[in-house]
Amino acid sequence: MPKKPPPGLPTRQQILDFIATSDVPAGKREIARAFALSAQEKIALKALLKDMADEGLIDSAPGRAFHAMGGLPKVTVLRIVDVDDGGNVWAAPERWDTDVPAPRIRVRERKRGALGVGERVLARTEETGGGWTAHPMKVLKPSAEQMIGVLRGDGERMWLQAVDKKERREVAVSDAGGADAGELVLAEKAGRPPRITARVVQRLGDPFAPRSFSLIAIHRLGIPDVFAAEALEEAARVARQPLGAGREDLTHLPIVAIDPADARDHDDAVWAAPDDDPANEGGWKAIVAIADVSFYVRPGSALDREARRRGNSVYFPDRVVPMLPEILSADVCSLKEGEDRAALACHLQVSKAGALTAWRFTRATVRLAANIAYEDAQAAIDRHASSRRTPGSPPATDTPTAPDPGVRWDDGLVDTALIPLWDCWRALAKARDARAPLELDLPERRVVLDEQGRIMSVAARERLDAHRLIEDYMIAANVAAAKALEAKKAPVMYRVHEPPAREKLVALKDYLETFGVPFALGQVIRPKTFNHLIERVGDADFRPEIMEQILRSQTQAYYAPANHGHFGLALGSYAHFTSPIRRYADLMVHRALVSAYALGPGGLGGDEDFERVGETISALERRAMEAERETIDRYVAAFLAERVGQIVPVRITGVTNFGFFATVEGMGGDGLMPVRDLGGEYFRFDEGARRLVGETSGEEYAQGQRLDLRLAEANPVSGALRFELPEGRYGTPAGGARGGTRRSEGAKPPRVLKRRGRPGNIHHQGRK
Repeated sequence: MPKKPPPGLPTRQQILDFIATSDVPAGKREIARAFALSAQEKIALKALLKDMADEGLIDSAPGRAFHAMGGLPKVTVLRIVDVDDGGNVWAAPERWDTDVPAPRIRVRERKRGALGVGERVLARTEETGGGWTAHPMKVLKPSAEQMIGVLRGDGERMWLQAVDKKERREVAVSDAGGADAGELVLAEKAGRPPRITARVVQRLGDPFAPRSFSLIAIHRLGIPDVFAAEALEEAARVARQPLGAGREDLTHLPIVAIDPADARDHDDAVWAAPDDDPANEGGWKAIVAIADVSFYVRPGSALDREARRRGNSVYFPDRVVPMLPEILSADVCSLKEGEDRAALACHLQVSKAGALTAWRFTRATVRLAANIAYEDAQAAIDRHASSRRTPGSPPATDTPTAPDPGVRWDDGLVDTALIPLWDCWRALAKARDARAPLELDLPERRVVLDEQGRIMSVAARERLDAHRLIEDYMIAANVAAAKALEAKKAPVMYRVHEPPAREKLVALKDYLETFGVPFALGQVIRPKTFNHLIERVGDADFRPEIMEQILRSQTQAYYAPANHGHFGLALGSYAHFTSPIRRYADLMVHRALVSAYALGPGGLGGDEDFERVGETISALERRAMEAERETIDRYVAAFLAERVGQIVPVRITGVTNFGFFATVEGMGGDGLMPVRDLGGEYFRFDEGARRLVGETSGEEYAQGQRLDLRLAEANPVSGALRFELPEGRYGTPAGGARGGTRRSEGAKPPRVLKRRGRPGNIHHQGRK
């Protein structure tokens, strides 16, 4: 039973009415002034407001202004969550602590196009016609306003250590929000340098728990990981709908999906057979069947809004943040063995030289013969090749894969499905070799976890012919999709990769000169230009550094309705069509094909702004890549934490005037070797040659150099590593400009964080 307020105090309803009608944020001071309360009554008001908050009648916003529970403060911080095809900007409250679903707020921009997804604004809000409208007052920088970190201190005085490895200073905590030292928290920063403080707004738990590393990236980068209730309800409803009439029946074909063993969704499946068309003698017919997501996710629906807000699925070693609810992404849309599934089928005609001579698209029903892991498919092909090999002949592949004794699919599929797929792929590979796309053999790191989420191993992912096969089929389907839409003069969401800019080529030339490798700038630059460069380097120790530098010289691929070709693939027209479960760009291409070829419901809505959507999803893709990369760094640091103090083989990947960065060989994980820890000698930074040179000894530390260093620190929360010289001496800053003194052999090593108690690329593969 609510307590009755003392005489002179406003009633609960009067306070609620005042908050609702006030033109300014209503804090305790404004309420006291409005009701002309005395000093003694103000004390009673404070207790009354606390009671109302406990009763769920009101809530407080940052700045201690109050608003009705389930409502919005008059002035609050909003995060932009969507920009629809009509250019309308929508936001959600950054802080929403009630069980009532957060409102969807229309933002009135002062200048059209000024706000993008993920940005934060301080805005004045008003309720209009049953909805909410926001008027931006100030755009806030996420990095300047929020931070994720680990609390340190003794309870009375606390500091926040940021998880971002670029943030090296700790911030004093003004309000810990009930969190304890050692907890991972989300905090808001306030003040100005040098008096910046942090207020904890959310407790995230144990920073060293197995699932925390990806959670850090999700919160730090603002990746939406909870679906709106209306989207979940809609997903459950559309998942029950029948596949629809008029679909081509492909259930009799032995179509298979070849994916990673730990794949969480299956967008694509493939089939091939010799072509019986006399006009294509010696050629092949193939089908690339792709999940028909456009049949389930219609333009303007709640599911569509969620998918566009996310832009893509984000993959971590321990979880996936899907673009679509799991009932669709992992079940109804996912192509699974023995289950009838809706597909958009790309029928290809491939010449014996590997050229695409014809294509058509249909809506189909497929029933996969098997879901096969890359390793199992490769093992089956290797086993087949071995059985047919004459004594003394070389093996079918450089690295034959052992068959998995636990394979579930029928071995008869080797003859009916896999061998025809490989034979057709050999033709596609001929065409690829003639086209000469950019070939950068840079290993991808793979983190293997056990069932409890603990790290079992970190190593480079093995590259098999099975991977190349699927990539080439996907590329062929992506090319066909782009050309099919061009033939209909329909809108296309192209995957664009422009040639390298001249300034990057100049930087590459200067870098190559340090290795004595010539590179002429006057030539026409094509992908094969870089391939020939790598061939000239051969098996030199610095080959990986050359390939990494070539990768850095490339432009960032993006999505756009204007075609500028795909430089890395050496293709004139290219679109992403093969992964609509996990990429919004592919979903738009599907809708365009459905509309252009009159394939039924689920086509374009008619008001899509391809240019604006392309800009948005390109930015969201970059965010996902950053999240995946920094999470892998955290896992690597956690794995290496057990080896702190040990000598590890490293390769120098970057040199600056304050030290050099090195990567642990065979594993990744980047760390700093500060120049101050190189001893008392002065080291000169040679920017052109990218090296540090000892002024007295002439000792050099250059990019690409391999050496052994002691792992001095591994911070799983930030993903940062720090190295020291291997002699067992720990460096410490000294009075010298760049030098340092060394501690004695028995000196205490640096503090190591211990547990209490996927590289950016040009995205040319068309597939995860």
